[in-house]
Amino acid sequence: MYADHLELWYAQKCVERIPRLRGEGKHKIQYRHIIDWLVRKPGAFENYRYREDLFPTSRFRMAYDRLKKQHAAQKAAKEYLRILEMASKEGEALVDEALCSVLLLPEVVAADVEMFVESYKRRSMPQTEVEIAKPDLRAYDALLSVGEAV
Repeated sequence: MYADHLELWYAQKCVERIPRLRGEGKHKIQYRHIIDWLVRKPGAFENYRYREDLFPTSRFRMAYDRLKKQHAAQKAAKEYLRILEMASKEGEALVDEALCSVLLLPEVVAADVEMFVESYKRRSMPQTEVEIAKPDLRAYDALLSVGEAV
């Protein structure tokens, strides 16, 4: 515990750093911690006390609002939770980028977001392999024989 944050350590590795909130009525909910529970009970999302914390960016909020306009509350919550679960598994930035494209379509569907995420993952640059040549040790032996390394 620190004055401005809390750190969670597991196996000698810092796995989470949470800002410390002071005062009453303050909260910070990490959707990654509760998404599995919410996906199993999508009806709980609509009346969840800390629901506003489950919109990581404004695009997530815009997607949920569009889903509510297109579908009944239960189906909209279910679709949004699929998108949020995808963000917890594939990466929030990747899903946010996919939502940018999906929000341009006339209808928002979690399957479309998943399709865009898969295409972004395939399009990402492959890792470059670096090969380091082994040093020629004869050059060091030559320095020792001349006496310069002494």
